[in-house]
Amino acid sequence: MAQKGLELQSVTIALEGRVLVALSRSVAPGDVLTLMGPSGSGKSSLLAYIGGFLDPVFSASGKVMIGGCDLTNLPTEDRHAGILFQDPLLFPHMTVGGNLAFAIPASIKGREERRNRVEEALEGVGLAGLAGRDPATLSGGQKARVALARVLLSSPRMLLLDEPFSRLDTELRQQVRELVFAKARDSRLPVVLVTHDEDDAAAAGGDVVRVGSQ
Repeated sequence: MAQKGLELQSVTIALEGRVLVALSRSVAPGDVLTLMGPSGSGKSSLLAYIGGFLDPVFSASGKVMIGGCDLTNLPTEDRHAGILFQDPLLFPHMTVGGNLAFAIPASIKGREERRNRVEEALEGVGLAGLAGRDPATLSGGQKARVALARVLLSSPRMLLLDEPFSRLDTELRQQVRELVFAKARDSRLPVVLVTHDEDDAAAAGGDVVRVGSQ
């Protein structure tokens, strides 16, 4: 199915009457919109608004659209946003394969088909054969790759990235972000990235919005 671009139409987010973010932007399939700014500047609150989980202490307005579909008033689960955070947030009581299988839509039936999708997803992020591993035995870079594979298996409409590379060392950081952006391009997913790292913004390419004081 062809993916659609993300439209942010006159989105404004405020806290206690102070406007943190005010923007209108389009993000084409496979492109990245980067938000940069210090802690507390509203970067992550924009991701939360797009994803449908903004804390009610914030006030917000404006539309979130994908391919002409208005997501603004939909519940989180119906927006189909794939989200990566600073921590991989893998389920510790599941194997790597179990973590990935959890994300596969229920519409995909059959144990063998679901197992095949898990194996293909692991191969796609360079982790073929690790389905039976305990997540606790993985390196930081491997955990980040599993988290990416899990998000992609959920058939998202977009990717929301909340500083997902910040816990990795410099070499791993470069490898993982190149993989994430390549997968987004291949899957034709619009991406919104929150970061305070100029190298992340440079690697993402595309539009950069700076919020708050620098």
